[in-house]
Amino acid sequence: MKPGFLAGEVGNGLRRNTAMVISVVLVTMVSLFFLGMGLLAQRQVDTLQGYWYDKVQVSIFLCTEDTAEVASCAGGGVTEAQREQLASDLDGLRPLVQEYWYESNEEAYQRFREQFRNSPVLDNVPREAIPESYRVQLSDPTKYEVVASAFQGAPGVESVEDQREVVDKLFTFLNAVSLAAVALAGAMVICAVLLISTTIRLTAWSRRRETTIMRMVGASAFTIHLPFIVETLLATVVGAALSVGLLWAMVHYGIAGFLTELLAGQGGMIGLIGTSDLWLVAPFLVGGAVLLAIVTSWLALIRHVRV
Repeated sequence: MKPGFLAGEVGNGLRRNTAMVISVVLVTMVSLFFLGMGLLAQRQVDTLQGYWYDKVQVSIFLCTEDTAEVASCAGGGVTEAQREQLASDLDGLRPLVQEYWYESNEEAYQRFREQFRNSPVLDNVPREAIPESYRVQLSDPTKYEVVASAFQGAPGVESVEDQREVVDKLFTFLNAVSLAAVALAGAMVICAVLLISTTIRLTAWSRRRETTIMRMVGASAFTIHLPFIVETLLATVVGAALSVGLLWAMVHYGIAGFLTELLAGQGGMIGLIGTSDLWLVAPFLVGGAVLLAIVTSWLALIRHVRV
């Protein structure tokens, strides 16, 4: 099929079925927007899991030069002898202490920069302000108080923290939001499939004379079907592009912009997704939309356009 002829057929089809094409664009946009929200929500859960890493497990934060006001840190930063004593005490709590590992100031700072990469106050936090720590995995998380009582106030220890219950509630809520968005996107995808099928059927009916002539002159099934597929594909790609644009605006202005500034203004920090996360998700949205358009339109054509 010559490109000029194909372009003419596609243009005529789009003009004849403008309302249906706009409907496909809008349904695709809405369905992919909700699907993108679900995927981004799941990435936010993953980001927060990194941020709350010290709270999901018991964290024994060690003294720094900035925590001299704490009684157990009166001597300044933690010493090597104090680190070794803490490690020995953790070994003495086995088998309750299933596993533990030491995180240096450099390692803690690098993880901090990764978790809060989208925070506007990131560069205002010096490396020295991020404490060293022992990360402790308990065989029975309900016995956190045993570890807390053993290490809270010990020489070289600034604090012992565990907020598993709070974190679990947060993750449960975010996972529910993610699943709800994906479920709604699934319903919208079904609507898109039905709408594409209906559009193909109506378009085929309005162009039955042209397809009959093409069959009579010996045109192949691919030649007859291709304009219908291209029309559907164009409408779907436009809808996918609009959904990505909406998601970008939501992330750039809503999450990475307003929400980050709001949290920073209140003195709080939290690891948030950014536009880089969106660009990782966008190819799957557009690729899925293209695949859906091709498969749906081809099946509809086989059913409604006899060759």
